[in-house]
Amino acid sequence: MRVNINETEPQAFKAMYALEGYLATIQLSKIEKELIKIRASQINGCAFCIDMHTKDALKYGETTQRIFLLNAWHETQLFTEKEKVILAITQEITLITNKGLSDATYAKAEHFFDQNQIAQIIMAVVTINAWNRIAISTQLEPAK
Repeated sequence: MRVNINETEPQAFKAMYALEGYLATIQLSKIEKELIKIRASQINGCAFCIDMHTKDALKYGETTQRIFLLNAWHETQLFTEKEKVILAITQEITLITNKGLSDATYAKAEHFFDQNQIAQIIMAVVTINAWNRIAISTQLEPAK
């Protein structure tokens, strides 16, 4: 059994929950937020977060087909161009060692989003990546 950070360092979790509180106020839809969370969690291999956020996405009205194809989002027309930009940002930031958010993707984002919205997307991606790292490092298991 690994450390339970919420119990041992509750101030750290309080800070993470504050980020979640902020994300609850941003302009992205619930589905868009869940797509970010699922895609980053897929890339990071975080079973705990994939489980949680696919269930949340379904609850918010996302389809199983889109969830099944999220790993191949760029190969299907099931996602809108706006969603594809969000997913590209998610992928590029999550895979930061591949040079991070590219100029090309950022330019595409500017066609759909203003500077505040781009900042909000970036913060949503950064936050789920932090949660993934906490869950994986502490070996959190999906609920049964």
